[in-house]
Amino acid sequence: MEKIEKPQSAPKKSPPGDRIAKVIARAGLCSRRDAERLVEEGRVKLNGKTLKSPAQNVTARDLVLVDNKPLPDREPVRLWLYHKPAGLVVSHRDPEGRPTVFEKLQDLPRVMSVGRLDINTEGLLLLTNSGALERALELPSTGWTRRYRVRAYGHISQATLDKLKDGAEVDGVQYGPIEAKVERSQGDNTWLSMALKEGKNREVKKLCEHVNITVNRLIRVSYGPFILGEMPRGMVEEVPRRVIAAQLGPKFKDIK
Repeated sequence: MEKIEKPQSAPKKSPPGDRIAKVIARAGLCSRRDAERLVEEGRVKLNGKTLKSPAQNVTARDLVLVDNKPLPDREPVRLWLYHKPAGLVVSHRDPEGRPTVFEKLQDLPRVMSVGRLDINTEGLLLLTNSGALERALELPSTGWTRRYRVRAYGHISQATLDKLKDGAEVDGVQYGPIEAKVERSQGDNTWLSMALKEGKNREVKKLCEHVNITVNRLIRVSYGPFILGEMPRGMVEEVPRRVIAAQLGPKFKDIK
């Protein structure tokens, strides 16, 4: 008996435009995740109606208001390197009233951080005015390595550190491969260099505790191709646009 094939239905067309969160992020107001929260909080209107879900595409013909204000004109994508001192929270608002990175950076336009550093972690923090760039630099698929110098209380052998090269599970959380090397001993402390690609919350500190040493100073020295170098503590330095384009390659055309 001859098999009768059912006619294939035409593929569904994607609605025109971009998701609302992407449009808000491109305007430099906040990241995509924060934009989705703004929608969920009822603070975003589309053509006069309050949006209830971020699953909404918009085009240039639509009017988007955030807190009853139109989106600012889209600014060119910019990126800064910042040497974060210890003692600052990487947040626009801290419920405990602690000093924040963004209070110290009032000469910059509104920016967001690429990832975060703990309050007592020092070193390189990337800042951008573009939610799209922030997302692109944080994605695991970018594959950029974060490098740290670590001072930890206690002594440890290189052989023990080498056990982290295949990753480790700590308190039910699986961490990816870690490059770790002993640099030198200093009294009761040991200086290490560590490199990782995931950047999970408090990853370096938890992995050090896993091998029975305690971090008491943590400095991020690089994030992918961007290096802290000799930049003074508290200093900000803008990355030339051509450098951003060269490092991101084809991805950059989707961000501009």
